[in-house]
Amino acid sequence: MRITRYTRELAENLPVIYTDFLIVGGGIAGLFTALKASAFGKVIVLTKKTIKDSNTGLAQGGIAAAVHEEDSPFLHLEDTLEAGAGICDIESVDVLVREGPERVRELIAAGASFDMKNGSISLAREGAHSKARILHVADATGEAIRVALVKQCADQSRIEIIEDQFLVDLLGIKEGECQGALVYDKRLNQSRLYISRATVLATGGAGQLYRYTTNPDVATADGMAAAFRSGCELSDLEFIQFHPTVLYSQDTQRFLISEAVRGEGGLLLNIHGQRFMEKYHPLGELAPRDIVSRAILSEMTASGSDYVYLDMRAISGVKERFPNIYKTCLKRDIDIEKDLVPVSPAAHYTMGGIKTNTAGETGIQGLYACGETACTGVHGANRLASNSLLEGIVFGQRIVDQAEEIMYRRQVKAAEIYKSFQKGLIYTPLSPSINPETARTRLQAVMWENVGIIRSEQGLKEAHQEIEYLYNHLADAQDPLAYLEMVNMLTVAHVIIQAALWRRESRGGHFRSDYPQRDDIRWLKHTSFVNC
Repeated sequence: MRITRYTRELAENLPVIYTDFLIVGGGIAGLFTALKASAFGKVIVLTKKTIKDSNTGLAQGGIAAAVHEEDSPFLHLEDTLEAGAGICDIESVDVLVREGPERVRELIAAGASFDMKNGSISLAREGAHSKARILHVADATGEAIRVALVKQCADQSRIEIIEDQFLVDLLGIKEGECQGALVYDKRLNQSRLYISRATVLATGGAGQLYRYTTNPDVATADGMAAAFRSGCELSDLEFIQFHPTVLYSQDTQRFLISEAVRGEGGLLLNIHGQRFMEKYHPLGELAPRDIVSRAILSEMTASGSDYVYLDMRAISGVKERFPNIYKTCLKRDIDIEKDLVPVSPAAHYTMGGIKTNTAGETGIQGLYACGETACTGVHGANRLASNSLLEGIVFGQRIVDQAEEIMYRRQVKAAEIYKSFQKGLIYTPLSPSINPETARTRLQAVMWENVGIIRSEQGLKEAHQEIEYLYNHLADAQDPLAYLEMVNMLTVAHVIIQAALWRRESRGGHFRSDYPQRDDIRWLKHTSFVNC
C-alpha cells in the first residue's frame, strides 16, 4: 500500500487541542462513555455530522436486559449464545448480561423514560429471546435514549461536543501507542490535532458499504479503517446482519420496521398472501434474523417479487404501540391498521469490527473501542435483537472503569507528535480515474450482489476484483473528505470479502451457497486481520 505522508512542517501549522478523553462518535456508546468519563477529566466528543446523526437515534425496538423477576442474566446469556451460532466470547457475554441491568438503571436515572404498564416497566419480546426483556419507548427507543444522554452531557462542564469533525487518522509517537487523532474540521475547512490520554472509537458500523441499508450516511467504517491502519486487528467482519423487515422503497437508506412488530404478533406473508416462516424455522416469525432474512429472500426469488408483506393488522393498539412506524408508512399511503406492509431485507449491523477485550482495549496503548465499531465477541456470528444498545453502555463503562489509570498516563506534547509525523495517512492509487461518487455506487452494488445475504466463492472473488480495481483507480476529488471516506469504505470492504472467502462454511450472518452447512470441526473460531 503506497501512502502520501503528512510532513512535519504541515503538522506544525495545525491547531492543537488537548483533552483527557477523546471520544470519536456521538451515538449511545460515545455519549454514555463521555458522561461517565467526565467524573475523572476533560472529555471531547467528536461527531462526523450533527449529534443527531447516528444509528442510536434510528434504533426502534429497545434495549435488552434481564430486569424482570421471571428473567435472569443466565437466560439472557443462553439466548445470546444461541443466536451467536457457537462463536460468541462467553466471557464477554457474561459481562454483558450481568452488568447490563445496572447500566440500564443508570440510563433511567439519566432521564431515559421507558414505557410503563400497570406501574412496572413494559417489556416486549423479540426474535430469539426466550423471555420478554426488551425495554422500549414506543418504537423510538434509541432516540429517547439519545436525547436523554445529550441533555446530560450538555449539563456537564467537563464535556465538549464538537460537530462536523471527520476522523482522518490516529496519532502516535511510536508503534503500539495512540496519543489522539488527526481530524478535519468541516466547519473551518482545517485539520486539527487532538492530543489525549485516552482515545475512544465509537464510530459505528459499516452499513453504507451496501446498496440497501438501515444505517445513516455516516456509517462508512471510518473508525475501523483508521484503527486497521494503526495496527489494530479487525475480527469477524464476514458476519454482517441483514435486518429482515425493512420498508421496501427505491431509497438506498431504508426505514427499519422493528423486530418488536413480530414480537407483538406481526406475520410475514409472501406475495400471494401466504404465511411461510413456519416451513423455515420452528420459531416462525421469531426465528433469528439471519434465518428470517434468507427465508424472505427465498420467497422473493420464488415469486419474482422485490418484497414480501408484513401483516400488522391483528396487533391490538398497533397505532399507539408503533406510532413512528405508523406515521412513516402513512406518508407512503400505507395504513398499518388496514394494509399489508411491503418489506425486504437490508444491511443493518456489523457483528465484527475492531477487536477488543472486555475492558475495551484494542491492543494499542491509549486506544479503546466500544459500540458497533468494536468486536467484543458478544454477538458471535449473529447479534441477538436489542443487544446492541446494551453493548454500547456496558463496554463504555468498562473503559471508564480504567479511568484512574488513564489519568495517570502521561500526555505527550505536540512537539513529540511532530517528530513522529511520518506515519502513512492517505492511500495513493495506481492510476486515478474513478471519482469517489462513482466508486461508492459501484462498491455498494457489488457488496449487495456478491457479499450480501447469500455468498459464493465465485461471487466473492468477483467482488474482490472489483474492490481492488476501485482501490487502484480512485481519483481525488474537490471534496477531500469524499476521497478519504471512500478509502475507508474500500479498506474495510476488502477485509469483509477476504474474511468471507476464508470462512468456508455457513454460520449466522455469513451464508455460503457453496458451503451451506455449519462446520464446527474446522470453523469454530474467529477470523482476524492485521494491516501489514
